[in-house]
Amino acid sequence: MSRICQVTGKKMMVGNNVSHSHAKTKRKFYPNLFVKKFYLAEEDRWVTLKVSASGIRTINKNGLNVVLKEAKSKGYINQY
Repeated sequence: MSRICQVTGKKMMVGNNVSHSHAKTKRKFYPNLFVKKFYLAEEDRWVTLKVSASGIRTINKNGLNVVLKEAKSKGYINQY
């Protein structure tokens, strides 16, 4: 799996390391991802997702079923 949040769609960003002399070299900023299992009560099963910290907060706020439907409609996940 790639380093993309399956809930929010967050992915790697590119930026610069800036040294004391202001010489710039490329670097990558990775999202804060976790592989986490959630219990989907409607289907009585566990779902494993790769989610960012903000994605976990979104699931806590809106509920797992709503978030999974939104993520599927936006194309972040194919099936769950």
